[in-house]
Amino acid sequence: MAVKVLILEDNPVARGFLCRVVRESFSDVSSITEAGDLEAVRRLLGHAAGQRASATADPFQLILVDLELPDGSGLELLTELANYPATRIVTTLYSDDEHLFPALQCGADGYLLKEDRFEVLVEELQKIVRGQPPLSPAIARRLLTHFRTGDGFPSATALSTGSGVASAAVAAAPAAPATPLDHERLTPRESEVLTYLSKGFTIKEIANLMGIKWFTVNDHIKSIYKKLNVSSRAEAAVLASKQGLV
Repeated sequence: MAVKVLILEDNPVARGFLCRVVRESFSDVSSITEAGDLEAVRRLLGHAAGQRASATADPFQLILVDLELPDGSGLELLTELANYPATRIVTTLYSDDEHLFPALQCGADGYLLKEDRFEVLVEELQKIVRGQPPLSPAIARRLLTHFRTGDGFPSATALSTGSGVASAAVAAAPAAPATPLDHERLTPRESEVLTYLSKGFTIKEIANLMGIKWFTVNDHIKSIYKKLNVSSRAEAAVLASKQGLV
């Protein structure tokens, strides 16, 4: 089964550009579905505004989401995709904190700037297969600056002073579990993926070793991170070692 991609972008020229980026990034793209507004995407995914989208028998594996749309904000869709098994990447022109941090808190797996060169966007999207978050260079620098200065992510209170849509979306986003969940809740497949992760294999290498697609490995990794209450490969490897999982 090849990769199905959904692109939410209201500008036809930008949509065409992103389609070319996706096709250049992955050799196994089966189809790219384009949508120009939230209503069209919700029809494709089969859910209404404010509801959570559920996976169908043949779900999308990669979804690119623009933030500024004619009928709302991409943050709304990110929140509605909380339980949907796809990699969700924001593609936007906005590099400021007021757009970046709410998008990440609403569940974005990456954040790319459409103004970046074609080659840069291709390189960043390909990081998905290597298990790295796709971030435009300017966004990566901004995140580093925040952590180095001790600012961290803006608090929910700080974000609430921004746009009403952003505040509502962040408030509706599911909170991370307060404590790690028992490692015994990992499925056998997840334990196998975690073992490979701890040994330094990339997502593509794990997929080849297990005989499954890279996006399936990516789904397992998301589940592992959630169950172990970690946010990186390094944290997962350390916790797995401490608990005797590897």
